[in-house]
Amino acid sequence: MRSQLVAVVFLCLGVSVMSAARAGEPLPDFTGIVARAAPVVVNISTTRHETALAGAQSQDDGNDADPDWYQRFFGSDGSADTDTPAYPDDDANDPTVESLGSGFIVSSDGEILTNYHVIEHADSISVKLANRRVLPARVLGVDVASDLALLKVEAHKLPVADIGDARKLKVGQWVLAIGSPFGFDQSVTAGIVSAEGRNIGSEQYVPYIQTDVPINPGNSGGPLLNLDGEVVGINSEIYSRTGGYQGVSFAIPINLAMNVVDQLRQHGHVVRGWLGVNVSDMTPDMAEDLHLGHPQGALIRGVVPASPAARSGLKAGDVILVYDGTEVGSSDALPPLVGSTPAGRHVSVMVMRNGQRRTVEVAIAALQGNQQAAVLEASMDPAGSFDLLGLALRGLTGTERQAFAVPTGGALIEHVNEGAARRAGMRPGDILLSVNDQPVTSPRQFQRLESRLPDETPVPVLIRRQDSTLFVVLRLANTPP
Repeated sequence: MRSQLVAVVFLCLGVSVMSAARAGEPLPDFTGIVARAAPVVVNISTTRHETALAGAQSQDDGNDADPDWYQRFFGSDGSADTDTPAYPDDDANDPTVESLGSGFIVSSDGEILTNYHVIEHADSISVKLANRRVLPARVLGVDVASDLALLKVEAHKLPVADIGDARKLKVGQWVLAIGSPFGFDQSVTAGIVSAEGRNIGSEQYVPYIQTDVPINPGNSGGPLLNLDGEVVGINSEIYSRTGGYQGVSFAIPINLAMNVVDQLRQHGHVVRGWLGVNVSDMTPDMAEDLHLGHPQGALIRGVVPASPAARSGLKAGDVILVYDGTEVGSSDALPPLVGSTPAGRHVSVMVMRNGQRRTVEVAIAALQGNQQAAVLEASMDPAGSFDLLGLALRGLTGTERQAFAVPTGGALIEHVNEGAARRAGMRPGDILLSVNDQPVTSPRQFQRLESRLPDETPVPVLIRRQDSTLFVVLRLANTPP
């Protein structure tokens, strides 16, 4: 097994090396970068009681996420996937679990940045510096939404990381990581930037940097460096079906992380901007209908009442194309842009509405806990695709019910493919209220109604579209026009 893992790492690095050699470019020399950056990288170890760990796991019961999809560096069971065994303490009935992670120094008086999940539920935290000095650490503040934590050790005149600019990264650029995979301190690995602005489902406010830098359990919280030795990201997640490196790694952009650090220093918590919309991606059919050329922007599915979006006049069915001067390529790109906007700031939002572009001014508010829950709320009734009518539907969230004034029932149209529904004029964003005089209570119930629709006569369909309720006539395949 070990030889297979070694072969995989050599293969991944070998591809990059051979590509550079074919291009006739000199390979980068990482030795100078490591000499400058390694002193700021620390090893973080935590101890937590097993009883606390069990309580944390019980809170996670019922999580629908696929455990094989995104693996945190501390394993799917919440314990450290390292070479460090778990040892019982003096009380045999209350054993402890020890785990390892990484971090780096951001101030000479002992502030250290790492991932929140590295120190989550920890009863004690220890930091080992590059000179092997071990110090106890305390938590200055955490931000769960971005998976970041700011720690403090009592020390002075420590070396400090050079902070770079993740916005200057380009796909294909060399980067390297320093951390403690499996507890091996000061391990260095290298690769390239694979993609930028990735949304991986776990933190909607983080536009992750994707790399092929080999990192493993214990690297979490360590720095991602550019060829100038500057920190451009924080290694945080891997894509893996084994729990180990498989060629896809993710890092938090340092610009976002340092904004979090500044807020934790000043306020002890993080305040994010709030717009008050639920959005989804555009489809090729939708883009064609709006004459956009290709799918782009974020389709507003619902607007929270009394939110900044509602007060500015944004409506369900609008497509946000530009936010505060930045093009919105997809719905995933919008939350990080809004979240990083200071509360109270006025921004311009360009939308496509009824085939025309228009710009509205929005005064961004501060995101509160209950508002974040509304933003993240998802329907328990899954989407379904119905071949006969060419529709893909899902249930409505509570936020969308308020925005559309649909207190119960209904099914929201997410996609309209070629078929009877599209010929009838149904659009994404419409809400089905009744079909053939039968109320639509959910996507699943609609599927049952669909199977009983008559082929020989036109079928009346009641829909909700933005602020209007209207009828369309559905003609199935065998119905004469």
